[in-house]
Amino acid sequence: MRQFTAVVNPTAGGSTGAATLLRLARLLREAGAGLETEYSHSLAHAQDLARTAGERGRIVLAVGGDGIAGGIGGALSGTGTVLGLVPAGRGNDFARALRLPAEPEALAEILLHAEPRPVDTIEVESAVHPRTVVLGSVYAGVDAEANRHANNARLLRGAASYYAGGLRAVTSWRPVDYRVTVDGAEHTHRGYTVVAANSPYYGSGRLIAPDARVDDGLLDIVLIREAPRRLFFALMNELRTGAHVLRPEVRVLRGRELRIEAARPVPYGADGEVEATLPVTLRVRPADLPVLYRPHPPTRRGSRHFTGHHPPVPG
Repeated sequence: MRQFTAVVNPTAGGSTGAATLLRLARLLREAGAGLETEYSHSLAHAQDLARTAGERGRIVLAVGGDGIAGGIGGALSGTGTVLGLVPAGRGNDFARALRLPAEPEALAEILLHAEPRPVDTIEVESAVHPRTVVLGSVYAGVDAEANRHANNARLLRGAASYYAGGLRAVTSWRPVDYRVTVDGAEHTHRGYTVVAANSPYYGSGRLIAPDARVDDGLLDIVLIREAPRRLFFALMNELRTGAHVLRPEVRVLRGRELRIEAARPVPYGADGEVEATLPVTLRVRPADLPVLYRPHPPTRRGSRHFTGHHPPVPG
């Protein structure tokens, strides 16, 4: 029977991580699984706990939101340790990309019986972070500023905090000149943001890259160019469905390695955490991390939306 070590962010989702795990733990133990619980006091501590558990041959459960999921997933990347996600945070976007259920009974069934499947990760390199690995996405521009506001929100939670943060960020944002190099090909871009997506979702369920897949060995790179603010607000609303990719102001590339530079200091974030300022270099690490989930049948990519160097990957 499987042996789990749960690493819990006690403050995730308004301190719901521990409560979520309690309900799940009973189901796992009743099924005969072993479960240890470790509480982290920082992301670095959570990563250390996860590595230690992995070295003991245990399946690591990341209990919390995208920050702890990405941090632990990055720490375990390339080690062969199996990761399970227990979504209990503000955004839960990587868990959403894997279509993990919120109900404890359905999630326990996956953790107990699903076969580990490899997913890609993103290696992040900058002057501040010589090497970091994350799971979901890296975003440079107004959305990083919006995420900073959302992380500091006290009264709002979930999608509401991201939407309010986005409104606040857009009102003061000035478009910036970017240089985006994808697999050696340089693209100039003036606008609001550049997002490198391994997962389709960010910002608490916003469908930034509808065709991104966690297991295709590629990043979907979404560029939103300069536009009137009223149009940008319309684009924000369309992120709920992914319809924004049909607009001429949005360009999507695809590649394995990406460097983002800007003409002025621009913040970038990764998996719900605002990290530093540009420039940053990103590389996909294919099939880098085994995760417990059950993929749904893939769908064929909408190839007419993409202008990168790699053809659409068939479903």
